Amino acid sequence: MKRVCSINQDLPCIPQIGLDFLMDVSGELSKKNMNIDFILEMLKRCMDAIRVVLFIRDKNNKKTFVSAVNGLGNPDLSKIQYNIGEGIVGKTLLSGRPIIVPKIAEDRIYLNKFKMPLRMHNKDISFICIPIMENEEVIGALSIHRYFDNVSTGYENVQLLSIIGSLIAANVRLRQKEMEEMSLLKNENEQLREEVKNHAFANIQGNSSKLKQVFSLIDKVAGTEATVLIRGESGVGKELIANAIHYMSARKGKPYIKVNCAALPENLIESELFGYEKGAFTGADSQRIGRFEAANGGTIFLDEFGDVSKTIQVKLLRVIQERKIERIGNTKPIKVNIRIICATNRNLEKMMACGAFREDLYYRINVFPIYVPSLRERLHDIPTLTDYFIHMYNKNNQRNIKRITSSAIDCLMQYHWPGNIRELQNCIERACILSTDDVIHTSNLPPTVQTAASSDTTTKGSLNVILGIAEKEIIEDTLSSTNGNIAKAADQLSVTERIMGLRVKKYNIDAAKYKKTKNYEKMV
Repeated sequence: MKRVCSINQDLPCIPQIGLDFLMDVSGELSKKNMNIDFILEMLKRCMDAIRVVLFIRDKNNKKTFVSAVNGLGNPDLSKIQYNIGEGIVGKTLLSGRPIIVPKIAEDRIYLNKFKMPLRMHNKDISFICIPIMENEEVIGALSIHRYFDNVSTGYENVQLLSIIGSLIAANVRLRQKEMEEMSLLKNENEQLREEVKNHAFANIQGNSSKLKQVFSLIDKVAGTEATVLIRGESGVGKELIANAIHYMSARKGKPYIKVNCAALPENLIESELFGYEKGAFTGADSQRIGRFEAANGGTIFLDEFGDVSKTIQVKLLRVIQERKIERIGNTKPIKVNIRIICATNRNLEKMMACGAFREDLYYRINVFPIYVPSLRERLHDIPTLTDYFIHMYNKNNQRNIKRITSSAIDCLMQYHWPGNIRELQNCIERACILSTDDVIHTSNLPPTVQTAASSDTTTKGSLNVILGIAEKEIIEDTLSSTNGNIAKAADQLSVTERIMGLRVKKYNIDAAKYKKTKNYEKMV
């Protein structure tokens, strides 16, 4: 028997059993928030079906999902979906016309995503799928599996299903809108999480050996529940390391609470961390949960941990050891499931020696220490970091800085960077603002960075000196672009090779350096 893709216009009148069904469910059909599960169950009984399924079309994903099912088996409905035009369900949605499959065992297009037995009790199984329409738009589908009947043509079943489909169309539209809104929210949420994750990793720039060691430690500890202590000077990016650990962990979709311990006043830090009950003190007009409780199930990052007082250290020791807190004004312990990451730029060992930091707390947090090297320990990362900051400020400030000169890079490489990466970031932002030709020159850098270079900046006022500095920078810039080739550099500057050689000698420029080392002029 062939598949039927249309309905004869001269359908017989709906059989009595269909009228009885409509009478039974008329009360439910009249409700605004009708019980679809009840209707499907009654429809299954009425039609002596094996399974009844309601499909909803999601226009956002251009797919069709199972919204409700009644009948045989318990398949994982979340994994059952159809593209438009895929299988019998997809073709019904595409054409907007009912389809009858008399025997699914003999049909090549029937996909059987529900893992339905093709024959049961030595009987063939039929499949009928009708579109659900609203305002001439296909918004879903209704299908049944039932035993094949030689007597029945299936048209009366299609007629009853079509009537039910039209009666529940408004509810299906509501479900469709809810599904599409949830789908959009889910996609936005996943996108935001991915952006946050990518942002956390993208901000950790560099490929020096010391930074690679940090990456290796992050990979090892992220998937565990170990307490992490991140150490390093101010401005090295300890918070970025904490971000990376959280977003690489199994808790990445859970709360991530950050606390700057140094920024909280002594008289407020306890209530901020542990919360308080209503009436616990003057001004406590309502109950408030603390940061530890807010982080339940996720991660809490305690920055500037070395700045907490001895009194708070005692309370933190119990939290870290037992994972229990007590709100101010309540003696009942509250269990919290948290991953703890601490960071400090303090020398905790010296603080312990002078009694400013508890030794038992130190050993509780120092489970897995990660040392983040200072910028002067990873000078070879400066070109990469510089490129990153130029790109960032081009975007943020609507600039079009194309490159930084070799002499400017040399200045950056020779500076000692007491403020670490934060200072470099500020330096590049300033240079981007001051640049007038979309190129960062040495003159655009802060005076503190310029004077650190081994250049003629110590001699001031002479026009010859100023012109000499500019000439040297241009020559170095050209040698960098020609990979240290003096002849090509001379040609670009429209001077003879002899004159170029004299200038190189005058300014003590090592042309070979540009052949052996990476070209530091970065295109953004």
